[in-house]
Amino acid sequence: MDTLIVRKMENKDLQEVLKIYKEGIETGMATFETIVPSEQVWDERHHATLRFVAEEHNRVVGWIAISPVSTRAVYSGVGEVSVYISSDSKGKGIASKLFKILIEESEKAGFWTLQSSIFAINASSIQLHKKMGFRVVGTREKIAQLHGKWHDTIIMEKRSD
Repeated sequence: MDTLIVRKMENKDLQEVLKIYKEGIETGMATFETIVPSEQVWDERHHATLRFVAEEHNRVVGWIAISPVSTRAVYSGVGEVSVYISSDSKGKGIASKLFKILIEESEKAGFWTLQSSIFAINASSIQLHKKMGFRVVGTREKIAQLHGKWHDTIIMEKRSD
């Protein structure tokens, strides 16, 4: 029996969301951030209604959310996707389920482009995005350093159907 529930994120989920984000930071291939933001900062950085969690046995095991790419009105329908799965829940198809609801709900909300900036070394994330209909639009070479090492990122996007 499938016990996974995908639902809108609630304020009560923030601590578990940040715990999973911390796991992503610790991998060294998910984000250039090195410090977990406060609940308030995380909340301010992400779209208020386009954030979802996957819950299994009353525990948040993954999350997905959209951040604005610009404050300019012309880009109001373009969002950057972040998706994180707890280390002990990877490989179960959770990210795909989160993506499906995010894509559907973002289109209803008027988004026409979703994009992600993925570490070039993060092959599983690149593969996931391709599976969800994203395409590679470019590589940003040596875009930033993490722990003193330069990293490339792959820019991927999905346009609304």
